[in-house]
Amino acid sequence: MRTVSLEQKTYPVLIFWIIAGWVGYFILPWYGVEGFWSFGWLLDGWPLDDDYAPAAVLIATGQKLWLAPMLLALAAPIAILGRRKTDPLYARVLVLSGALGFGWLVAQGLGIGLRGFNADWLAALFGPLDDRQFGMGYGAMVTASAFLFLFTQGIAARGAINGDVFVTSAIGGVIAVVTIFVFFPIAKMLLAAFATDDGGYSVMGFFPKFLDSRIWGLGCLSGGRCGVAWNSLLLAVLVGILTTLLGLAFALVLTRSGFRYKRLLRALTVLPIITPPFVIGLAIILLFGLSGTVTTALAGMFGIEATRWVYGLPGILIAQLLAFTPIAFLVLIGVVEGVSPSMEEAAQTLRANRWQTFRTISWPLMRPGLANAFLLGFIESMADFGNPLVLGGNFDVLSTEIFFAIVGAQYDQSRAAILAVVLLGFTLGAFYLQRFWLGRKSYTTVTGKGDAGVHPPMPNGLAYPVYAVVALWSAFTVVVYGMILYGSVVQLWGIDDTLTFKHYITAFRIDWAGDGLRWTGSAWDSFWTTMLIATLAAPLTAAIGLITAYLLTRQSFAGKRAFEFGTMLSFAIPGTVIGVAYILAFNVPPIEITGTGLILVVSFIFRNMPVGVRAGIASMSQLDKSLDESSLTLGANSWQTFRAVILPLLRPAILAALVYSFVRAMTAISAVIFLVSARYDMSTSYIIGRVENNDYGLAIAYSTALIFVMLAAVGLLQLLVGRTQIGRRTSHGEGH
Repeated sequence: MRTVSLEQKTYPVLIFWIIAGWVGYFILPWYGVEGFWSFGWLLDGWPLDDDYAPAAVLIATGQKLWLAPMLLALAAPIAILGRRKTDPLYARVLVLSGALGFGWLVAQGLGIGLRGFNADWLAALFGPLDDRQFGMGYGAMVTASAFLFLFTQGIAARGAINGDVFVTSAIGGVIAVVTIFVFFPIAKMLLAAFATDDGGYSVMGFFPKFLDSRIWGLGCLSGGRCGVAWNSLLLAVLVGILTTLLGLAFALVLTRSGFRYKRLLRALTVLPIITPPFVIGLAIILLFGLSGTVTTALAGMFGIEATRWVYGLPGILIAQLLAFTPIAFLVLIGVVEGVSPSMEEAAQTLRANRWQTFRTISWPLMRPGLANAFLLGFIESMADFGNPLVLGGNFDVLSTEIFFAIVGAQYDQSRAAILAVVLLGFTLGAFYLQRFWLGRKSYTTVTGKGDAGVHPPMPNGLAYPVYAVVALWSAFTVVVYGMILYGSVVQLWGIDDTLTFKHYITAFRIDWAGDGLRWTGSAWDSFWTTMLIATLAAPLTAAIGLITAYLLTRQSFAGKRAFEFGTMLSFAIPGTVIGVAYILAFNVPPIEITGTGLILVVSFIFRNMPVGVRAGIASMSQLDKSLDESSLTLGANSWQTFRAVILPLLRPAILAALVYSFVRAMTAISAVIFLVSARYDMSTSYIIGRVENNDYGLAIAYSTALIFVMLAAVGLLQLLVGRTQIGRRTSHGEGH
C-alpha cells in the first residue's frame, strides 16, 4: 500500500479550519438562545446584543471571561503555517491546541449552566458565580469543530494511520458525534439506574432491582408468567432467525430465478417497512382478533370457539416479521448479488451439481450478510415498541416495560434504566456471537478482475420451498395491506362499511382563496414537518453510516472494537429510552436543543445509522482490498479512493441506508412521542393522537397516504442512486 508522504503539505485544509475557528469565535453568536434553526440573530442586534454576541464581543465587554483561554488555542496554529509536517513542532502544536481548546470548551460547557456552576465542588473551589450561560450556538459549534479537526491533523502529522488526514479526521469526527449524541445521553439515562429515593446514587441499591423476579422470573415453566427479559430474548431470537430466512428467500427469488415480476416483488418486500407499526397491528387484530374477519370465518366454518390467541407472542411475532423482514432483505439483496458467478461456474465446471455449488460456494460467501441481517432483526425486535404495545396482551417485553416505567403512574426512572441495561446486555451478546460465527475468514468476491459470469439458478430442492414461502408471505402481505386500504375508505371500520373519502378530505383538504392555495387539512402541518425532518436526516444518516463502515472494514486502529460497538449502541436501546435520554441530556446547557427540529434530526441520524453501518460492512466485506491499494498506488489519496472506487460499488448499501433512514424518520413512534413540540409535530404523533381519540378512519387514511408518499420516495431514491454495475450478464444476456 502506498504510504502518504509526511512531507506533503496540507495547508489548504489546515487554513480552512484555522479560519473556521476564528469565524466561530469572533463573528458567529456563541449561544443558541433561539435554537439552531433560527437566523433571527442577524436582525436582532447582532453582534452587540448579549444574547447573540460572539465570544470575542462577550469577553471584550467583561462577560463570560471563562471563554478567554480558547483564544490562545486558536492563535497557536498560526505559528506553524510555514513549517513542514516533518517538523516535530508542527504536530505538537496542532495536537496541543486542538486538545486543549476542545477540552476547555467541553469542560466549561459542562461546568457552567443556567444557574452558575453545575457542581457544588466547583462553587467551593472558585466561589459563587454570579453569571450563567445558555446552550451552544453556531459559534461554539463551529469553534468546537475547528479544534477537533486541528487535533486530528496533528495526530496524522505524527504518523498515525500512515499520516492519512482523511482517515484520522473521519475517525475523530465519528468518535466525537457518537460520544456526544449516543454515549452522553445514554450515560445520563443509565446513571438513573443507581439513583436512590433520596436523590443520591448507590451501587448496592442496583442489584436488588436488577435481579427482580419480574425481569428474570421463570414462572412460565410452571404455568405462570416469565420475566420480561426471557420474553424479549425468545421473541428477538425468533424474529432474527425468521426475518433472515424470509429476507434470504426473497433475495434468492430476485437473483437466482426466472421470476418475471421481480420489480413488483421487490416493491412488495419494501412495503411493510414504510408503514407505522401500530397500523399493521390494527390490521392483524381485524384479521385475527376475537371478532376478526379470519377468526369469525374459521369459527363459523369449523364450529370452533373464537379465542384471543393473537394477543401475545404469536401476534407480536407476526407483526414484527411483517415489519422487519424488509430490513433483512435490503441487507441480503446486495450480498447475494455480490457473490461471484465465476466461483459458482468454476464449481459446476468441476462437476458439482447446483445443490453442491450452493452449499459449498454461495452459502458460505453469504455469511456476512446473514449474520448482519440476524443482528439487525434481533436488535429491531428488542427495541420495537409499537407492535408489543398494540398486540402484547399479557406478554410483557422490555421496551414496553421501560415505557410504562417512565410515563406510567410509577414514574420510576431507575427501573427503566435497569431494564435498558438488561436489553443492552442481550444486544451485546448477539453482537459478539455474530463476530464469533463469522470468525476471521475472508468473504471477498468482488475484485479488480473481470467477472462476467451468470448466477446459476437455485437447486430444485431449495427452489420449491423458497417459492412456496415467498408466495404465501407475499399473499399474506397483500391481504394485510388490502385491509389497511379498505379501512381508510369506510365510514367506521368494522361497524359502518359505507364507502367514503371523508377521512382523506379532513386530513388533506386544499382550498383556493384569493391569495392562492391554502392547505386547510388538519394533517398538513405535521406532514410537511415530517418530510423536512426525514429529508434532512436520510442523507446524513447514510453518509455517517457508510464512512463508519469504511473505517471498520478498511482501517486498523486502536479501540476499533469499542468504536464498532459505540456505533451500534443507539440501535440497541429502545426509542422510548432514546427519547427520554435526549430530554435529560439536551434540555439544559451545554447542548440545549429540546423543542427544536434539530433534536428530531439528530435522534433519527443516530437511531438509524447502524443500518448504514451494517449494510456497508456486509457489502464492503466482499470488495477486495487490492482495489483500494491500486487506487492509492496510482496517486489517489484515501478520500479520492473512497469517493471514486468504493462508493460506486456500494450502491445497494447506499440505497438500503437512504431508504431505511428516510422511512424510519417518517414512521418512528417511540422516540418521537417525547421529542415533538407544538412547532415541530410529526406525522406519527399526530396519528397516535387520532387513535387515542378513537378516530381510526382518519389515522388509517393518513397512514395510507404516507405509504404512497414513501413508495414514491423509495422509487426516486432507487432512480437517483442506481444499481451497481459490475459487468455481469443475466440469463437473458443483459448487464446487471
